[in-house]
Amino acid sequence: MTEKNTLYLVLKQHTSNYPNPIKLLEGQKVLVGEKYEGKQEWENWVYCYTIDKCLEGWVPAQIINVHRNRGYIVEDYFAKELDVEVGELLTLHKELNGWFWVERTSNTEEGWIPKENVEKVNKN
Repeated sequence: MTEKNTLYLVLKQHTSNYPNPIKLLEGQKVLVGEKYEGKQEWENWVYCYTIDKCLEGWVPAQIINVHRNRGYIVEDYFAKELDVEVGELLTLHKELNGWFWVERTSNTEEGWIPKENVEKVNKN
């Protein structure tokens, strides 16, 4: 189990492929697309679109109440990925489906990064 507010060291650089991440509010309706299938073990992600199709991105399946190809969001969600460099220190706030929501210790910027890109800092 991963503890909140734990310090992590970046071992592998991460750069977002999504410059305009989807941001959803509780109760918002979405169009539901494909489930993630890939080599990474990132289960329970679903590709969604806002009803007006202005924003799109991967959303955790746990926060979508789906009926056919539509759904509504049960909690606020922001798909912002954090660009990180090797050696940076991050504070963990949340873990979900193989990803961490972290805060950069140098400037408090927050976002998602793949869990496999970091290692817990042991305080001895």
